[in-house]
Amino acid sequence: MVQISPLSKIITLSTVLATGFLLIILSCALWNNWLPLIVVAVFCLAPAPNAICQSWAGQDDFMSESSSTVVDFGRFSTGFMVVSGLSIPVMLAHNSIINTAAMWMSLSGGLLIYATIITFGAFFYEPEEF
Repeated sequence: MVQISPLSKIITLSTVLATGFLLIILSCALWNNWLPLIVVAVFCLAPAPNAICQSWAGQDDFMSESSSTVVDFGRFSTGFMVVSGLSIPVMLAHNSIINTAAMWMSLSGGLLIYATIITFGAFFYEPEEF
């Protein structure tokens, strides 16, 4: 199997992230309506509750079932933010506040941003060994 260097992973992820930001900024600038920019904040903050609750969970004991409520709350909060980030452009387009093409550009750009953040975490995650 071919090993991909960490530098090429970073370059690829940064290219995809820049494409996501470009799509969202174009969805705002082409139709002169800057409301789809809210999606950037939502998708950038979406992984934060999951990461915070994972660090608070504390894997000190043998059975980690006692801390599952904190982890579940983090997953719920992350899922809520992702669904909110997907529904904001749809709601704005449904109410004719933004153009339908701007909605599709904002959705695809937001998904690219979120996928890049998740992929970055998966590529560079190193589990702690005891």
